[in-house]
Amino acid sequence: MQVLHQLPAMNHPDLLAGAKDFEDAGVYRLGSDLAIVMTTDFFPPLVDDPYTYGQIAAANSLSDVYAMGGEPFAVLNIVGFPDDQLDMGLLGEILRGGADKVLEAGAVVAGGHSVRDAEIKYGLAVTGRVHPDRIIRNAGARPGDVLILTKPIGSGILTSAAKKHLIQPDELNEAIAAMTLLNRAARDAMVKVGVSAATDITGFGLLGHAFEVAEAGDVTIIIEAHAVPLMARTHELASGGCVTRAHKSTLARLGDQFTAGDVEETLVKVLADAQTSGGLLISVPSNKADQLLSAHGPNPHGLAPPKVIGRVESASPTRVRLV
Repeated sequence: MQVLHQLPAMNHPDLLAGAKDFEDAGVYRLGSDLAIVMTTDFFPPLVDDPYTYGQIAAANSLSDVYAMGGEPFAVLNIVGFPDDQLDMGLLGEILRGGADKVLEAGAVVAGGHSVRDAEIKYGLAVTGRVHPDRIIRNAGARPGDVLILTKPIGSGILTSAAKKHLIQPDELNEAIAAMTLLNRAARDAMVKVGVSAATDITGFGLLGHAFEVAEAGDVTIIIEAHAVPLMARTHELASGGCVTRAHKSTLARLGDQFTAGDVEETLVKVLADAQTSGGLLISVPSNKADQLLSAHGPNPHGLAPPKVIGRVESASPTRVRLV
């Protein structure tokens, strides 16, 4: 973010969301009833299975378009691969996993680009469509709204535990199910019901992304810590020290604009921990909350269903408060 301030400002009447807005994706208006939503994301493997990794990376990349209320329609592959060291069959499985997830989203793979890299990296550049008047931004949360989280928290801790061989392979299944689950149902529900604001939960964790929503809307967000659904063993593993370093930078970023009250330190770390392909955090008027939950429906694969985890209040010196 510090680097972005050094770049020339991109001011254009048709650039409806850009880098200066810190939205989940950029939005450019093509006409009175059509805008395109653009985003890109890629990262090294989080799991051993290449096909699963491809699915996770693709779902993660598609998520930013869904968070803006957009519908993905075309993607480009982004690949870094040590083809001089590893079997190209691995890359084929990664791309197959990504392609299957793209097809599930109703989009197409239109091409891509690869480079030789010492470390495997994969992701997508995604283009979606949205009506210019129906963009869902991270700004817009209003006092009286309630907050709904659509996926459980814990992917960062569980994937870290798997790399350290602290859990059995099948104990990662819940995290894999969550990370490969598209946020398409959440997007469809938001568009149907109408919401105030939304963002997806990724590298800054639940607390970091909630802070962005609070800042953008000039409100205070209250999160009921024990209402947040956690994946199995997440709290236990975090208690044993298995958390990513990301929680430290997130909490440092929030500084004195965040308070945790009597919430235990371990749970605070969990809620600040980075997620991959996390759910959407949605701010919705309280009289529409049940309608939104009904429109979304339960999550598949036995995942915890979307749940109300907090509320929005008028602005105060504290942007995010755990209770």
